[in-house]
Amino acid sequence: MATIFIDNKPYEVKEGQDLLQACLSLGFNVPYFCWHPAMHSVGACRQCAVKQYKDEADTRGKIVMSCMTPAADGTRISIDDPEAKAFRKGVIEWLMLNHPHDCPVCDEGGECHLQDMTVMTGHSYRRYRFKKRTYRNQYLGPFVNHEMDRCIQCYRCVRFYRDYAGGRDLNVFASHDHVYFGRHEDGILQSEFSGNLVEVCPTGVFTDKTLKKHYTRKWDLQTAPSVCVHCSLGCNTIPGERYGKLRRVSDRYNSEVNGYFLCDRGRFGYEFVNSGRRIPQVLVRPERNVDAIPVSREEVLEHISGVLHFGARVIGIGSPRASLEANFALRSLVGPENYYSGMSEKEHALISSIIKILEKGPARSASLNDVMKSDAVFVLGEDVLNTAPMLGLALRQSVRQRPMEAERRLKIPDWHDAAVRAAMQSERGPLFIATPAGTGIDDIAAGTFRGAPDDIARLGFAVAHELNNELPEVTGLSSKVHGLAKRIADELRNAGRPLIVSGTGCLSEAVIHAAANIAWALCEKGRKAQLCFAMPECNSVGLGFIGGSSIGMALKAADEGRVDAAIVLENDLYRRVDAAQLDRFFDKVKNVIVIDHVFTKTSAKADVILPAGSFAETTGTVINNEGRAQRFYQVFIPGLDIQESRQWLRDMMAASHIPLAGQWKTLDDITAAMTEAIPSLKQVREIAPGATYRETGMRVPRQPHRYSGRTAMFSHFLVHEPKPPEDTDAPFSFSMEGYEGRHPSPLIPRFWSPGWNSVQAVNKFQREINGPLRGGDTGKRLIEPGDIERPAYFTVVPAAFNVHDNEILVVPLYHIFGSEELSVISPGVAELSSKPYLALNPRGLKGTGTKEGEEIKLILNGRTYNLPVKFMSDLPDGVAGLPFGLPGSQWVELPAWGRVNPENADIVQ
Repeated sequence: MATIFIDNKPYEVKEGQDLLQACLSLGFNVPYFCWHPAMHSVGACRQCAVKQYKDEADTRGKIVMSCMTPAADGTRISIDDPEAKAFRKGVIEWLMLNHPHDCPVCDEGGECHLQDMTVMTGHSYRRYRFKKRTYRNQYLGPFVNHEMDRCIQCYRCVRFYRDYAGGRDLNVFASHDHVYFGRHEDGILQSEFSGNLVEVCPTGVFTDKTLKKHYTRKWDLQTAPSVCVHCSLGCNTIPGERYGKLRRVSDRYNSEVNGYFLCDRGRFGYEFVNSGRRIPQVLVRPERNVDAIPVSREEVLEHISGVLHFGARVIGIGSPRASLEANFALRSLVGPENYYSGMSEKEHALISSIIKILEKGPARSASLNDVMKSDAVFVLGEDVLNTAPMLGLALRQSVRQRPMEAERRLKIPDWHDAAVRAAMQSERGPLFIATPAGTGIDDIAAGTFRGAPDDIARLGFAVAHELNNELPEVTGLSSKVHGLAKRIADELRNAGRPLIVSGTGCLSEAVIHAAANIAWALCEKGRKAQLCFAMPECNSVGLGFIGGSSIGMALKAADEGRVDAAIVLENDLYRRVDAAQLDRFFDKVKNVIVIDHVFTKTSAKADVILPAGSFAETTGTVINNEGRAQRFYQVFIPGLDIQESRQWLRDMMAASHIPLAGQWKTLDDITAAMTEAIPSLKQVREIAPGATYRETGMRVPRQPHRYSGRTAMFSHFLVHEPKPPEDTDAPFSFSMEGYEGRHPSPLIPRFWSPGWNSVQAVNKFQREINGPLRGGDTGKRLIEPGDIERPAYFTVVPAAFNVHDNEILVVPLYHIFGSEELSVISPGVAELSSKPYLALNPRGLKGTGTKEGEEIKLILNGRTYNLPVKFMSDLPDGVAGLPFGLPGSQWVELPAWGRVNPENADIVQ
């Protein structure tokens, strides 16, 4: 620790910080613009000036930039010195010379860092009387709006976009006072993280275009803590609602998970909540193949009680996108022996294998924060930028770790971002990527390998053998692949924090086993190796904990005549199983009840459709890929017949006179029953305060204290403000009344502090800048590595992939925009979604005259598909790629052998 003196008072701070970070960590208000806690210091704006003194005798001092000055032991500064204050006030005046002062019509108004800093410095009068500089704005795509006139040239946008996120199509142009931040021409921003410009920009240059379509000021948004539902990483979010519509999603800081950022799918995929595909009311189909008709809640529950009569053979099919509590309620209703996980057979097996590896092996599952700190990484079989985008962003930070060790030896502090990057140049740490096709982070890789899933697994097993020669040897490798395996093993062995990344993307258990062997071999060598697996959906791990059989077993039970009724929970089964098999299943099952929030192909087959709440209308728990259980809270009360899935299930129990219904009055009751029935989930009760939590007898308000129009918003049917609804499942109130002091970290509904209206207010909620929230980050890890001397290594090495005559191996490909079920319903995401295609290496089409975009015939699993060709020159010979989940596509079991244009078979060579 170091002792610094601020305005003649001593304070202890961590060594290795700059003064700005130290002051903010201590709670002082120091204005800044160019500095960002994740990107550190460049000294561009000159706004954070303080007075520094040599010693106690020095009364004159000198002006320094606090972001560029180390917080060394004995440092003496003054924040309140009149000269320093005048300097900061002058800087604001310079920055505001050309600013349009359009706060009343600016989307950033009320949460603008520029507004906050202007007030903080005391600048209040404009003396400049000349013509202002103006710019032409650009079209940047469906997510981000551009208003360049508001720019103060802080350089944060390009520093994030290019230096931090690796984007290349946004830059700074011109010079002097005509600097322009944008693209070389109008066009869609190409980075998967472009939406972070909205929060990174301290003014209103980059704003949320999706919010603009249904704009609401920050102080009029009703918010609650939540978790992103669009991949398995569990990024923390703050959804905001007004007038029964979800208006936006913003980042909720969690130092162990997503930190200060979100991917564009997580930020802009929320509009499915407001879409026309929502199920608004109870629907019953009088008979199959006719339109469903609305009925009352009472009528449908009476009908369901007849379906669930004593002796009826009822099964429940769960979902990896539904909460733990909803899945457990379904399991309790039908009985554990009649509960099916809702995952395909292959997916079910992969998730079970991953959980076993993490529980029984010595390698710890890595958080995103752990990933960023890793100094050598091997990605095995996973296109992380498309399956788990924030993992890709974390890996971009990991390649800086090894070079920064050299910079530290040169005495360059980590916080001096400009100096660190100048010294590092293009040097990067070891990152190796083995995937079937190219990825969006290949540009930072030290080495890449392209192969079929079995060849990727063989490379992994070869690396494990290099680390531990007692493990199975992989024969038949080329000298090039063997050399790559040795190189990867050497880098991992010499690393201080090695990381192996894999997942379900290749749909190959051999790839997952190879990843485990590598990590375990490193652990035996004394290295603290970690594993990071990307899973398919937001609660895939949670479903693995709850158990149950795969969908395939449910289909088999129906084929054998053992199913009278099926309850399908928040799951479009047509995304997981062959359509013909499902059609046969629905024909055989007399009664199908679907609980979901959007219409799907599965709901089109249902006899009863019950409208469920989306993530914004529900309180529950999910478990991310790390094994971290996290609670998300209901943001607003939905209209019409919509209610939470677990409440529908409880009502069905009550209608069927099942005693549990009377015991489960609140979420806490269900959680208690769940943790008792499933001991591995016992810590879920500790992740957040229960519904009875109060501070000085008050709840936590979902609405900010400036919330307006509470009477006016009901004036079309009431002349007074109605009583807010009671929330029996959470300690929040649906009003602005409540305790406004500091809340436990899982219950922070928004980041705001006096004088800090922008997202930068998060610094007031952290123990220290970039550290955990006060009270700890949200969530609780349920998986810790086993304490074993020697793990049970996997010994089955797959055979080498061989190109087949007249056949091609089709593997799954993924798209950040389109492959995920819910986000693609949002208009902005749908606009960027690709149409179905077949990816082929043009080498295999040589001499056929086939052009990119032409339709080609694919025969796969006995079915024929006509798809346009997309050329991918990095696909291995004999391998084709078929995108998963794109709108208009059908589920196909992959990897699988197929034939392309059988009448012209030589094109697959």
